[in-house]
Amino acid sequence: MKLISLCLTAILLIGCDGSNLRPVSETNANAAAANREKPQTAIAHSGENKMPPAYSSNSNAAPGGRWSQGGDAIDTTKLDSAVMSAEKALTAKPNDASAKNAAANAFLARATALTEARQYASALGDYRRTLKHEPSNADAKQWVDQITMIYASLGRDAPKEGEEPPPLQVKNEK
Repeated sequence: MKLISLCLTAILLIGCDGSNLRPVSETNANAAAANREKPQTAIAHSGENKMPPAYSSNSNAAPGGRWSQGGDAIDTTKLDSAVMSAEKALTAKPNDASAKNAAANAFLARATALTEARQYASALGDYRRTLKHEPSNADAKQWVDQITMIYASLGRDAPKEGEEPPPLQVKNEK
């Protein structure tokens, strides 16, 4: 199910590249002329492409190699706590198989939540961390390949390992 939704998202993103946009109506000659002078794009499906003008139009990377983040903001507090606990246990017992498995599961759980929130750049980092602790994890391998393939199909480079942005957090309103 997740693979299908990711594929549909990729198709949607590819289909919405803005290359076939035309004005809806040309009743206002000035508006039509402005539309011809300035190409329009329709990037409403993801926040990943909503970057300040200083960023390259063919890259998600911000100046200095930092990545912008897109998708829906989610509360990862519980997932972050599970990751921190697992990393702490792994630090205490670095060769313990159950500690490695717990860390892999914690990263995989957060990566899955981030994928469902369309925060693919952040999810990619957690899938990679899952593979560091559990190299044979088929789900993590599949998602790393899938996400990097989507970036490639969009003509963009995926974040390099260690350059993935932190998750977009829900802002607490008081």
